[in-house]
Amino acid sequence: MIKHFLHKGVQTFFETGSKVGIRPDHAKKLKQQLLLLNSASSPTAMNMPGWCLHRLSHDLDGHWAVTVNGNWRLTFAFDGGDAILVDYQDYH
Repeated sequence: MIKHFLHKGVQTFFETGSKVGIRPDHAKKLKQQLLLLNSASSPTAMNMPGWCLHRLSHDLDGHWAVTVNGNWRLTFAFDGGDAILVDYQDYH
């Protein structure tokens, strides 16, 4: 279950469906990713074809990312079986 968001726009989108704060062209894929992340109990549950699940390093050590579109990623960490620090960023 998602316990904590860093990105308020993604949190609002997840909770209400409002696209304010995210790129509207990313909404469909972000919705799929957030729904799966909410039911995931580990990062490997996010290993879907085309999502390019990968572990991050350096400043984001311990975090994981999946591709939304282009350079945009949904990043997250896990604390036990819960997703935390969920962010939406262009980190390249």
